[in-house]
Amino acid sequence: MSEKSTIVRHSLSEIQGLRERGEDPTRADAPEADSLGPEFWKSARVVMPTGKTSVHLRLDSDVVEWFKAHGKGHLTRMNAVLRAYVETQKRCM
Repeated sequence: MSEKSTIVRHSLSEIQGLRERGEDPTRADAPEADSLGPEFWKSARVVMPTGKTSVHLRLDSDVVEWFKAHGKGHLTRMNAVLRAYVETQKRCM
């Protein structure tokens, strides 16, 4: 069973239209970030995320319930824990 994506993509013109119609979902009290400045963008590069592999995995019920108890995104959090473990192991080798 795959988790439904919560990612929504809009073009700049779509975002401008949402704002003009008063339908912008951004919270009014959301803080504005400081500009990264032109120097940052001179060396910035696009990095595409690696692909995902679907697997069937049997886990202890209490482990799954613990992750689920912390709300939506439990599979993403499980992946993050595994990612942290892998990165730590790479540094130890």
